[in-house]
Amino acid sequence: MRVVIADDEPLARERLRGLLAEQRGVEVVAEAADGQHALHACAEHRPDLVLLDIAMPGIDGLEAARHLAAFEPRPAVVFCTAYDAHALSAFEAEAIDYLVKPVRAERLAAALERVRTFAAGRERAAAAGVPQGGQRRSHLCARLRGSLRLIPIEDVHYLHAEEKYVVVHHARGEDLIEESLKSLEDEFGERFVRIHRNCLVARHEIVELRRAPDGHVQAVLRHGKQPLEVSRRCVSGLKETLKHL
Repeated sequence: MRVVIADDEPLARERLRGLLAEQRGVEVVAEAADGQHALHACAEHRPDLVLLDIAMPGIDGLEAARHLAAFEPRPAVVFCTAYDAHALSAFEAEAIDYLVKPVRAERLAAALERVRTFAAGRERAAAAGVPQGGQRRSHLCARLRGSLRLIPIEDVHYLHAEEKYVVVHHARGEDLIEESLKSLEDEFGERFVRIHRNCLVARHEIVELRRAPDGHVQAVLRHGKQPLEVSRRCVSGLKETLKHL
């Protein structure tokens, strides 16, 4: 079993590393001090298990777990935290187990057995849905040849579906993500508005609507290189949305 340890406390990582050394068939392949570096480590090492603290700087453990749910293959997540108040949120993030610090050897061993059961039935448990409980991510995650790029939601100008990918147009360029436009609309509907069956635009990016010479309505964006086509079925709803911006 390949394991990544993610905790912002060096002593906590050291303790987990020592406990794991006592378990047969377990290898620690990487350590991280925050959620962002944990995601990079998982993209690089493709672990079977991530031991994940919750309260970490930047991207916390709960958000990191929601990103990990979209990884393929998807690693199991076991939270290790000093607080038991996050248990419900942890299981909503589809964690396999929830360990309270200081982690006891027998509880860790039990969690590892649960992970083995998860791995054996991975195909049945591999579906990754929209985060539950109304929780939304602060970043999108683009996979890049064994690594990844985290794109802040506030930097996204618009999202354009192309075949099985969605192109994220953002402040630093463009990236592909393997998510559906519908799931993104469900998760971030307060921030983005649909202008076409294949396009969502950040509400604050729309400067004006104008009619092109061919009669089609176009949306002019604050940071867009060129206007985007608005489908006929979206025009009336978009005009109503713009009245309230």
